[in-house]
Amino acid sequence: MTPVTAALQIDHVSHSFGATEALKDVSLTVPRGGFTALLGVNGAGKTTLFSLITRLYNNRSGTIRVGGHDLRREPALALARLGVVFQSRAMDADLTVHQNLIYHASLHGIPGRIARPRITQVLEQVDLADRADARITALSGGQSRRAEIARALIHRPDLLLLDEATVGLDVKSRAEVLALTRRLIAKDGVSALWATHIMDEIAPDDDLVILHRGEVLRHGPAARIAGQKGLTHAFLELTGVAP
Repeated sequence: MTPVTAALQIDHVSHSFGATEALKDVSLTVPRGGFTALLGVNGAGKTTLFSLITRLYNNRSGTIRVGGHDLRREPALALARLGVVFQSRAMDADLTVHQNLIYHASLHGIPGRIARPRITQVLEQVDLADRADARITALSGGQSRRAEIARALIHRPDLLLLDEATVGLDVKSRAEVLALTRRLIAKDGVSALWATHIMDEIAPDDDLVILHRGEVLRHGPAARIAGQKGLTHAFLELTGVAP
């Protein structure tokens, strides 16, 4: 039987900014159809890792494969399989949701006759079908983030990268965005790497990577890492901070 290719495979990746080593020999796997949480405080290296996966930075060490495609050798094929929700907003606030999605579809080379029904589909997926003609400025924080997810889905990627996707949202909106991501995995078969510093967003059966000061300290089922004392205690113990 042919082994299933991982949605994302990172092997021995390091990255420095001058004398500052931001990532140190990082390896992790996101399985197909899986949700992997990347947990770390600000400055842990989460955004640097996302910048390497999306080729905002070049990885000079190790390998990054998206859907089996080596990012350095086959960048177009690898990046075509990615949908990204950055921490900073990527939608044009002066345009409507539909106009934004038409624009991003064109960036992926999707012609209008294909883009229009696809936009209808992705807006239904993120529960924004009734807000297609609303300007981004008229959306709530949670709706805006769901519109960003729709943008990331427009070219039908296999893997979603979400970098602190719930930053700035209230508790209800955070829960809705997280639930939406989990639903996309369950119903549509996408995979997700969810970067966060909020432990409440991690479920016991999630695949969990703990990243601290550029190093992977643990990778495995969240419940196993948490142990009997809970994830907060385990995280503080691993990172060297007294609980």
